[in-house]
Amino acid sequence: MFGICNLAIVPLRLEPNDRSEMTSQVLFGEHFKILQQKAKWTHIQLAYDGYKGWIDNKQYKTITEEDYKNLSSCPAVLNSDLVEYVTTPNNLLIPIPMGASLSFMDFPEINTEAFSFEGLKTSGITAKENLLKTAFMYLNAPYLWGGKTPFGIDCSGFTQMVYKLNGYHLKRDASQQATQGEALSFIEESEPGDLAFFDNDEGNIIHVGIIMEDNYIIHGHGKVRIDRLDHLGIYNNETRRHTHKLRVIKKII
Repeated sequence: MFGICNLAIVPLRLEPNDRSEMTSQVLFGEHFKILQQKAKWTHIQLAYDGYKGWIDNKQYKTITEEDYKNLSSCPAVLNSDLVEYVTTPNNLLIPIPMGASLSFMDFPEINTEAFSFEGLKTSGITAKENLLKTAFMYLNAPYLWGGKTPFGIDCSGFTQMVYKLNGYHLKRDASQQATQGEALSFIEESEPGDLAFFDNDEGNIIHVGIIMEDNYIIHGHGKVRIDRLDHLGIYNNETRRHTHKLRVIKKII
């Protein structure tokens, strides 16, 4: 079985329980495989990044396998404004966040509500320099574990969505993203838009941010913010200390 998110933002949980940890979110228009169904919960695997989790049975609608394949093979069309809305012929409004998927609207058999959209869209691969323009749109978004929107986002959700909105594919977690791309030897080799990864005392990748010009970095820590980057890691001018230890710099594009 297969499904699609027909609400603005749906929590993806580790366990089938409202009190369970939210590990990610399913945004409007994202489609997925249904792995298991229970009385109140459905275990899914997102088509975009393969991420698995549980969602409430009341927060999606089912689609056919053919619909799933069509959506997986068609170009991604995404809302590129901070928040917009889709409408139906009877004037029902649903607000949707930046990064929500609109691709399904071209398939009447999926878009049974006849949703329409008149806002800003993005589709396809853009120039690398556009990554930071997109990143700045999330500036000051509050940190939220598992979040993927300007209303709450975590460090890897931030990097994934910035890249996704520009047509590039990143995995969901920082440790997964660190397996992608080409490692650079020095900060001086990096370009704006490259990713910097940071580890903990055990050597596990726990944080990621997007490199800017002149040794700055934009990343999610308390909020999406801009800090200094040096060979040791991220330096916070407000606290006058390093907050994250640099592990590796990756060129993804």
